Amino acid sequence: MDKDPLFLGKPARPLVLGGGSWGTALAFHLASKGLPVTLWVRDETLCAMIASDRENRVYLPGAIFPESLVVSSNLRESLEAANFIVLAIPCQGVRATMESLSALGESRLPIVSGTKGIEQGSLRMVSEIVSECYSSNPDHYAVLSGPSFAREVVRSSPTAVVVASHSQTMAKEIQLLFNTNCFKVYTRTDVKGLEICGALKNVIALAAGISDGMGLGANSRAALLTRGLAEMTRLGVALGAKATTFSGLGGVGDLYLTATGEQSRNRTVGVRLGRGEKLPDILRDLGQVAEGVTTAQSAHMLAMRHGVDLPVTRAVYRLLYEGATLVDVLRDIMDRPMKDEEEF
Repeated sequence: MDKDPLFLGKPARPLVLGGGSWGTALAFHLASKGLPVTLWVRDETLCAMIASDRENRVYLPGAIFPESLVVSSNLRESLEAANFIVLAIPCQGVRATMESLSALGESRLPIVSGTKGIEQGSLRMVSEIVSECYSSNPDHYAVLSGPSFAREVVRSSPTAVVVASHSQTMAKEIQLLFNTNCFKVYTRTDVKGLEICGALKNVIALAAGISDGMGLGANSRAALLTRGLAEMTRLGVALGAKATTFSGLGGVGDLYLTATGEQSRNRTVGVRLGRGEKLPDILRDLGQVAEGVTTAQSAHMLAMRHGVDLPVTRAVYRLLYEGATLVDVLRDIMDRPMKDEEEF
């Protein structure tokens, strides 16, 4: 396809939507390359605080903003200053934000999504929400994903991620825009696969955290991650994704980081659940979104719709939404019938 070049010969002017840790890190990263970046923050109080301090002390303290990074809570003005959008808001807020963008103008800017999850109710991936509410041009959509904690990105720790787009032009230009000597960007064409990786790995990370919180040991964690990767792949293939995507940075790479890293919100929630704490208390203390909590429900429903067996995801879903106990879900997994491991 590749009919319309995006930024070839033009200065890029990114608009990053989302003032959480990941949105702030991506805005910081692009501005550090000298690009004129606008970071849109919905909360006016937080926006004013960030603009005054020149850092996001709530979600990413210590990262002093480059001069080229502007903070705004005015979506219309932010949109007018940009020629492409970086989406970094919680998945459940994507539809409302896309509808707001659509209402503000006729032109449709290219979108790079750093959002991970599945919409509750509709069971839509982010690309599908964007297509329904903002732009149906698949050549102007890309997904950026991979093992990348926000704090380490702003510290310029060596990081490798992947960008996927149906358009080679889009993928290559986003690769060029984001790549640095500390932030290595690879490309793929499997948009759906990369989105499923980003959504499901949070659920498996919850499960791994639960296992660690229960003190089940390294054997259990390794088994959960391996079987979790298998069910991520199984669902992806059923939905038309490529199995090889799940063995890359956006699949096993991001799963390993999220399930084992101390900075992982989803792992933290899982550990505390495994210790017997209540979910509302955990989420209140966390103060940020742990996408795996809502994705567990959406992924379970999506698997049922397509007849795909996701035992680890189902166990997390039962624990969070059906009142099952830790003993119940552990027994469900260990009592499963014996089977051949060679699925693909």
